[in-house]
Amino acid sequence: MLSRVNFIGVIVLAGLMAPGCGGGSTPERPAATAKADGPGSITGKVTFDGEPPGRTVIRMGADPNCRPHEPVKVGNVTGAMSDALIVGSDRAIKDVFVYVKDGLGNRVYATPTTPVVLDQNGCQYEPHVFGVQVGQPVEIKNSDMTLHNVHAIPKSNSEFNFGQNNEKAPAVTKTFDKPEIGLSFRCDVHGWMRAYANVVTHPFFAVTKADGTFEIKGLPTGTYTIEAWHERLGTQTMMVTIADGAPSATAAFTFKPEAEGAREPGSRRPH
Repeated sequence: MLSRVNFIGVIVLAGLMAPGCGGGSTPERPAATAKADGPGSITGKVTFDGEPPGRTVIRMGADPNCRPHEPVKVGNVTGAMSDALIVGSDRAIKDVFVYVKDGLGNRVYATPTTPVVLDQNGCQYEPHVFGVQVGQPVEIKNSDMTLHNVHAIPKSNSEFNFGQNNEKAPAVTKTFDKPEIGLSFRCDVHGWMRAYANVVTHPFFAVTKADGTFEIKGLPTGTYTIEAWHERLGTQTMMVTIADGAPSATAAFTFKPEAEGAREPGSRRPH
């Protein structure tokens, strides 16, 4: 008898044998009119307002080929720690996307040709949150010895959904042709797997590190709206000015706890 995961895998593969369809064609962008070589930089930190919440444990037992890099066990549950909300002991928040939302005017920046790599490793997406420019390639690969399907669920861009059978499957390259924040990726075989692409038209963005810090460099002088986005905690904005005599600016964001009950599928709180 087929296991539940293998049975789902058969269904997924039956419908996903054409990985090149959808999300792959990008209209030609206007020629670049600016470079990211300005004098300005913005540094800052994102923190949590309140007692740091414990991370949830993702249960992976349904697929024996899911081998997390740092396995944990809580009671009878074996799996990995969720990446959905990571708050350090000093209340620093990891994986917040911070970017220039407004203020660049009609400047056009060159589209990078170097791909952003999105891996499926240990039955989790790596990286969990990332930024990419419109038209920049995203190379998606599977490093696991099990079937994954990559299901992008955008609001502004084209949806796509394809399978990668195991670590021998070829990488698939996709692009996005419209700006979009919080574009969700999931795996329909392993319901806990989530990643978020943030598609912008310029290179002025960053993802917070484990200590909650970020840095955005190369900005021209001007006044900008900076937005911080988190998958659970929402968004915050603030105004920042880069001046000739003061090219370095700081930005600090503090998020309040998420709504009660907001939790990803297949997870539980450790006790």
